[in-house]
Amino acid sequence: MGLAFMHLPIAVIAMYAFNTESSSFSFPLQGFTLEWFGKTYARQDVRDAVWLSLKIAAQATLLAMLLGTMASAALYKAQFFGKETVTLLFILPIALPGIVTGIALLSAYKLAGLESGILTIVTGHATFCIVVVYNNVIARFRRTSPSMLEASMDLGADGFQTFRYVILPNIATALLAGGMLAFALSFDEIIVTTFTAGSERTLPIWLLNQLSKPRDTPITNVVALMVMLMTALPILGAYYLTRDTDSVAGSGK
Repeated sequence: MGLAFMHLPIAVIAMYAFNTESSSFSFPLQGFTLEWFGKTYARQDVRDAVWLSLKIAAQATLLAMLLGTMASAALYKAQFFGKETVTLLFILPIALPGIVTGIALLSAYKLAGLESGILTIVTGHATFCIVVVYNNVIARFRRTSPSMLEASMDLGADGFQTFRYVILPNIATALLAGGMLAFALSFDEIIVTTFTAGSERTLPIWLLNQLSKPRDTPITNVVALMVMLMTALPILGAYYLTRDTDSVAGSGK
């Protein structure tokens, strides 16, 4: 019952994306049509917003995968005073309310003299996308037997060869899952984006602006359905990639 309550609004948006009636959320539905999908695709502003969101999400994901993997590799075995504080600093951006993170980022950009644009959006998204990559990869690192790394070194492999042939195959699915989650987070992020976007209009910002345009309700429904699908698919993919993590090579069993 609780799941049905949470997903009912999503189902309503999905249904009305195919409704023939354009003026309001009338019930029952007046008919079934794909007309609004064609009109949505014909809108240049929609295509521009989708492309911008995809580009930003891809860049933020790549940055988060690089930094998250480096951080997890540096911290998973290290023992030093203040390690828990450093770990908390990695998690803090996603734990804080989005408005706090957005204001903090805007203040930092103003202090650094950076103009709001794609660069500020990407770096802003990467601050909280790192967390999901870091959590996935460090969990896999902890399941990897240290004896595998020692054996690789004993057999004459250098650091790069050990990473390529031993570490990377073991963390690959966790890294990919973290990247997919990071992409989903970045693609539909709106609060932090509002503070860092400047004049750029990502897809979530486009949707927010559409709330004041009731005549475009069918187009808005179609775009909202598209956003839900593009964020749900990476999350489902990440789930299937990591659901059997106990069976990875070197898990110590």
